[in-house]
Amino acid sequence: MTDGAGPLRPERAPHWMRRLLDGLRGVDAATLSRHGIPPPADGRRSAVLILLGMTDGGPDVLLTERASTLRAHAGQVSFPGGRTDPGDADAVATALREAEEETGLVPSGVVPLAVLPDLFIPPTGYIVTPVVAYWRDPTAVHAVDPRETATVVRVPLAELADPRNRMQVRHPSGYVGPAFHVADLVVWGFTGALLSTLLHLGGWERPWDPGRVHDLDEAWAAARRAGQEVAEP
Repeated sequence: MTDGAGPLRPERAPHWMRRLLDGLRGVDAATLSRHGIPPPADGRRSAVLILLGMTDGGPDVLLTERASTLRAHAGQVSFPGGRTDPGDADAVATALREAEEETGLVPSGVVPLAVLPDLFIPPTGYIVTPVVAYWRDPTAVHAVDPRETATVVRVPLAELADPRNRMQVRHPSGYVGPAFHVADLVVWGFTGALLSTLLHLGGWERPWDPGRVHDLDEAWAAARRAGQEVAEP
């Protein structure tokens, strides 16, 4: 966890996030990413916002689903975020700007708490810097540009931690990693792995069966069927 980048305010974290911040202190890239490849010096940079808020039902996290028409990573679920612009002061600025552009959130209501180690994602060629933040003053969010973002959801951590919603998925490439079936979506890959680690470090994790492995396509088909059943009158 880096304390020197951006206007970080870890002292303003709510009590329910303190265990997570303690767990992230000194965390390394190998703990957060399966790739374990050092970021190249000339890699394309980006940042994502891991935004945790509190509702009457408990803490939740903000996630987005990419539009199905995009050429790259269509339909994938991710944290809000994107490429660094030349005018961005740091990773915090990138994460907040991208989150505002994608979801319409108001950055002034977000308290940045920690910047995690840079993570290199070989399939995309990007160096991703995760920014952990507290949503002090939540506002309404939505998919600002449907051509880029299909859905914006606040997912309760209790739903992510529910063993019934946890599994591992197998990608056609052979990759097997943590995944979640929540909000009629399948959260996997980079985002699923990070969420799995955050649940563990934050003390929200519940025992689950990592031997429950589904092919990614089958997991998505099940999620879509569940969504259709809920939508039917």
